[in-house]
Amino acid sequence: MGASPFQHTVRSVALFAGVGVHTGAHTRVAVRPAPSGAGIVFVRTDVTDRDNRVPATGEAVCKTQLGTVIGNAAEVTVSTIEHLMAALVMLGIDNAVIDIDGPEVPIMDGSSAPFVGILERAGRRGQDAPRRYVEILETVEVIDGDKRAALKPADGFELAFEISFPTGAIGRQAVDLAMDEAAFRSELADCRTFGFLHEVEALRAMGLARGGSMENAVVIDGDRILNPEGLRRPDEFVRHKALDAIGDLYVLGGPLLGRYEGVRAGHSVNNALVRALLARPDAWRVRTFAQDFAEAV
Repeated sequence: MGASPFQHTVRSVALFAGVGVHTGAHTRVAVRPAPSGAGIVFVRTDVTDRDNRVPATGEAVCKTQLGTVIGNAAEVTVSTIEHLMAALVMLGIDNAVIDIDGPEVPIMDGSSAPFVGILERAGRRGQDAPRRYVEILETVEVIDGDKRAALKPADGFELAFEISFPTGAIGRQAVDLAMDEAAFRSELADCRTFGFLHEVEALRAMGLARGGSMENAVVIDGDRILNPEGLRRPDEFVRHKALDAIGDLYVLGGPLLGRYEGVRAGHSVNNALVRALLARPDAWRVRTFAQDFAEAV
């Protein structure tokens, strides 16, 4: 599918269904074509008594516990959007209407790989409008205790992430990648979400993680990984955190031209970074390449 100076939507409707990792609710999803400039908009088809359209924007993010949740003024929400959002931006889908008949995007296998396959089968259709990149002009950083995230100027999209956990199953892991569609597919897309057994039990007591299982997450107990199949990569954990960051950043409304650096950052720090960038209009600009492309041809 590759990079392009022009916007794209899906060629045909992409259909999938599955269980939400936190609600346990089974939802059906249809990713539909949308016109140029529409961006990514979720539509809660099960909500009929009020505004059910929820655009995926930085301002729409209303909750970041265990996933990214977006909502509108009518208090209609869609949760756990990040893995689908990561697949959309890295496969070059700028515009789509995503019909969903429940409150949470299906977790599938806990990674972006199923979404990549689904979108690939639907195909991609070019549009006339230039693609709008978010170019970072000055460093913007947020710090929350030992967690940190920053966006810095760079020629392309780069991604660096570092985590450390006091368990032999994870320890300290770091990754630093130049990121495009090919790199996303080969380096990050199949890396699954993870959780600790004692946390899962506590979350279930709070009514969360109802749909979580070893079918859709790597589960850690002490220094052991409980999944019988083990890990897909030795550093699957940090790679998944990088995948999450890509999805969290796509609420900016376009692919990044810049370098993201995260240290122990999660969804809340990522959204704080998005909001910090939006509050600094001098630190970024919308950049298009359609004119450059036309002159080169």
